[in-house]
Amino acid sequence: MPLICIAAPKGGVGKTTLAANLAGALHCAGQPVLAMDCDPQNALRLHFGLPVWDGAGFLMQLPLRPDWRSLVRDTASGVALLPHGANDIRTALRLAAALEREPELLLAPVRAMLAEPGLILVADLPPGPSQMLNLLAPLADLVVTVLLADANSAALVPEIDSGRFLGSGALSAPQAARVRIVLNQVEATSRLSRAVAEAMVRHLGPRLLGAVCRDEAVAEALAAQRLLHAEAPGSAAALDIEDIARGIAALLPPLPLSTEPVAP
Repeated sequence: MPLICIAAPKGGVGKTTLAANLAGALHCAGQPVLAMDCDPQNALRLHFGLPVWDGAGFLMQLPLRPDWRSLVRDTASGVALLPHGANDIRTALRLAAALEREPELLLAPVRAMLAEPGLILVADLPPGPSQMLNLLAPLADLVVTVLLADANSAALVPEIDSGRFLGSGALSAPQAARVRIVLNQVEATSRLSRAVAEAMVRHLGPRLLGAVCRDEAVAEALAAQRLLHAEAPGSAAALDIEDIARGIAALLPPLPLSTEPVAP
C-alpha cells in the first residue's frame, strides 16, 4: 500500500508537525495509517501524546532485527505509531553503519508494512539529503517536501527541480517526478511571505500540493501533545492540512475504505 515520505531540504520548517497532522487527517478520511519516525530527533511521538521520557522505538532497534508489529504504538488519534527511539551519537552512528552494510534491515520491514491491505505508511524523514531518503524514496508513492515561504527556502527550489535533493544516481530523475511541495507557515500579514508564496505558486505549478498558514493553534496543539484536528479542528491551519490531505489522497492509487487498525 502507499508510502508517503515527508521530507525537507533543511531543518526548522515544521516537517514533523506536518507529518503528524497529515497522518491524522488521512486517518480521519477513513484509512488505517501507520506513522513511522525516521528522524533521529525522535519528535514525532510528542504529537501523539507519548511521554517525553518514553524512549522506546523501532528505528534504533533495527540492527537487532525486531518485529515491527511488536513495536507499533496505539495512539488516541487512531494513528498507529512507530517511534524512532531515543539515541545518542554512538548509537546513531552504529545504526548508520548497519544500514550502509545491510539496507534490508530497513527495507524488508517497510515492504512488509506496505503489504498490509489498505494501510497508508507516512514516514517522517530527517531533514536534508539523508540515508533514509536515499533508501525510502525509490519505494515512495509521494515525497512531500516541506518549505517555508521565505527567501532561504526559495533558494533551495533549484535543488528540488534538479533532483539533487534526492541524491545522486540514476534513480534521482524518476523519484523527482513523485515530489510534491507544501509551503508551511505562510504569513498573510508579511509582504515577503506573500511574495515568496506567489512566486512559488507560479514556479511549481501542479507540484505544489498546498500551503499551511501560520497559526498559533499549531503550537498550542503540540504543547497539548494532540493533533491539530483534535485540539483546534476549526483553525485555519487544520483546514489547510485537510485540503492537503485530500490532494494527497487524490494522487494515491484507489484504496479500500477501512477503519481497521494495524494488526498486532
